[in-house]
Amino acid sequence: MSEDRREGVDAVQTEKLSLKTKIGYGLGDLYGGGAFIILGTYYLHFLTDVVKIAPVLAGLIIMISKIWDAVTDPLMGMISDRTRTRFGRRRPYFLLGIPLIFISFWLLWYPVGFAQEWQRFAYMLFSYLFFVTVITMVMIPYNALAPELTLDYNERTSLTAFRMFFSMLSSVICAILPLEIVKRFDSPKTGYTAMATFFGAFFAIPFLFTFLATKERKEFQQPVFKFNFKEFLEPFKNKTFVYVLLMYLFSFLTMDVIMSILIYYMTYYIKKGNITNLALGVLLISEIVFIPFWSFVAKKYGKRVAFLSSVMVWIVAMFYSLTITPASPTALIYFFAVFTGIGTGGVVITIYSIFADVPDVDELKSGRRREGIYSGLFTFMRKLSSAVGLFLVSSLISVAGYRPAQEQTETFLLVLRLMFAFLPVVLLTLALIFALKYPLTKDLHETLKKILQLKRQNLELSEELRAQEENFKAKLIG
Repeated sequence: MSEDRREGVDAVQTEKLSLKTKIGYGLGDLYGGGAFIILGTYYLHFLTDVVKIAPVLAGLIIMISKIWDAVTDPLMGMISDRTRTRFGRRRPYFLLGIPLIFISFWLLWYPVGFAQEWQRFAYMLFSYLFFVTVITMVMIPYNALAPELTLDYNERTSLTAFRMFFSMLSSVICAILPLEIVKRFDSPKTGYTAMATFFGAFFAIPFLFTFLATKERKEFQQPVFKFNFKEFLEPFKNKTFVYVLLMYLFSFLTMDVIMSILIYYMTYYIKKGNITNLALGVLLISEIVFIPFWSFVAKKYGKRVAFLSSVMVWIVAMFYSLTITPASPTALIYFFAVFTGIGTGGVVITIYSIFADVPDVDELKSGRRREGIYSGLFTFMRKLSSAVGLFLVSSLISVAGYRPAQEQTETFLLVLRLMFAFLPVVLLTLALIFALKYPLTKDLHETLKKILQLKRQNLELSEELRAQEENFKAKLIG
């Protein structure tokens, strides 16, 4: 092997990230982990009770905005991939986002006093569309940056662990603190404006540190190819991406199902609706506490093993829920929350770390770095599946005979209990099946890195590496 080729292989061994980079990158997900928690918890009430918009119009605002949010994800991914500046392809959007994050979040909660309802509707729709446009503009490049910061299999797990720590921490803060701020003011309008001012800054300012602490790779700043709509479909021809996507969709759809059913389960079956938020807080704290454990498992035994293990813990937790009855001590409910949090925390950490390896497989196929398109499609499919899943759950609840604000029938309570336990088990089992098929192991990824590094430098592959390249194309891409 020539000296140049040897250097090409050795270069992939120096991919350790500094603590500054890990913290700086992780801080960015204070925004991603918290903003939609606040909106999901408080925004519908704000629209109907503070802005005085009819519930059907408030729902229309949210629905239209979510559709726009989903559609723009892959478009922003493509734009980010094709951006060329001296700061890179992703980081410029962090700087641009700092003022826009603050302004867009503040406008969401500004209680306009227009006399006509249609005027209030138009303003709130505009503000929500502006908000989701900004969060897409920032978070799609943010997600796409992770695979570029390090090419190391284990360092990507470590980076994801830091990111998830800040994301989960933000989720806890944003589930509890907003209402406490609002309640400190006599006028809800003033309270919501103060809350928006605080959290607008809370979400925006960290991106200055994210920008300063991260650095993009010059070798990934490839010439811009002519745009083709087929680019949005090409990832679905990548076997590795499809398996990761299905693992992601089924496991995260499980979270949607549990979160959407939980308030009904706690209120009507367990009859302890007053502790729902506290139980959620316990679950989130459990996720945070077990981040180091799952990071260790992923590094020691591989990401797929960590994902499989965390899903199995989660499945056991859902079966355990069948033992909980209205007569069960409150401590058992908190134990269930801790148990579930152990599983969900592992799933969240490992799936994002696994996703970071997918653009490497695409580079083997296309010769291009298209993290943005993959990130955009990943997020788009997640939002689409969430919308469909929540529609099906709400339909099942309706068919089961749910009666708002009334005593529920025994039939409904039985269906509710079975839905809460078994629907997640079915979805998680599907996630397990696709995880077992996921082909990219740590050893394969190490070899893939060597091949890609040599190809980026236009260096010749050995016969052994050429044979492995063809094998990878068949095994990883299909």
